[in-house]
Amino acid sequence: MSKKKAFALRINEDMLKAIEKWAADEFRSTNGQIEWMLMQYLKEHKRQPKRQKTDEDKK
Repeated sequence: MSKKKAFALRINEDMLKAIEKWAADEFRSTNGQIEWMLMQYLKEHKRQPKRQKTDEDKK
């Protein structure tokens, strides 16, 4: 699993409320929902991060 890096995010209050509701509907945390949304967008635009090889992959 890749490292997670914390950073501050300024977001419109109404947008955050909408994301929090969506996250609750999907049984995710707000942070998890934002990560999922960003990853979906990256995949749609073929810009997802390259998967790092683990020791298992190297065998």
